[in-house]
Amino acid sequence: MRRHTLAVSDSQVLNLYRKVSAYPGGRKLFSLLFARKAPYFASIDPVVKELRANYCEVLLRKQRKVLNHIGTVHVIAICNALEMAMGGLAEASIPGHLRWIPKGMALKYFAKATTDITAIAQVSPEVWLHGPDVAIPVKALRMDGTLVVEGTIHLWVTEKKAQN
Repeated sequence: MRRHTLAVSDSQVLNLYRKVSAYPGGRKLFSLLFARKAPYFASIDPVVKELRANYCEVLLRKQRKVLNHIGTVHVIAICNALEMAMGGLAEASIPGHLRWIPKGMALKYFAKATTDITAIAQVSPEVWLHGPDVAIPVKALRMDGTLVVEGTIHLWVTEKKAQN
């Protein structure tokens, strides 16, 4: 893989987020639009609370459709929110000459998800220079700040094919 500078050109996803989130209800609208690209995200009604280069935060509300048999937020719903946070981060951050695809997820569970959940993905800008295997740290927190889930989503990062 060729090595390039860390300059990140504004992505379409990041530009859309900036434009739409400035309005009342804009984050919810952006989240609905983002979920159309990966329709499974819509199954948890997530809201992208913050998106910037190398950072994404997604709110997963505790609602009946994401609960398990003991009344807490199901870990698979949390995984979905974590993957959405990682996807938002990747789309907002990856240098324009690169592309990405998830290739695995490793998570540990620490506490019951008894409230709404905040899913966070965050990396340093230098991570994009270390492909093709890029590890994105992710975590899910209860509203009181308690760590519920933590782990890594691994991406396969390669150069975009030259267009003729």
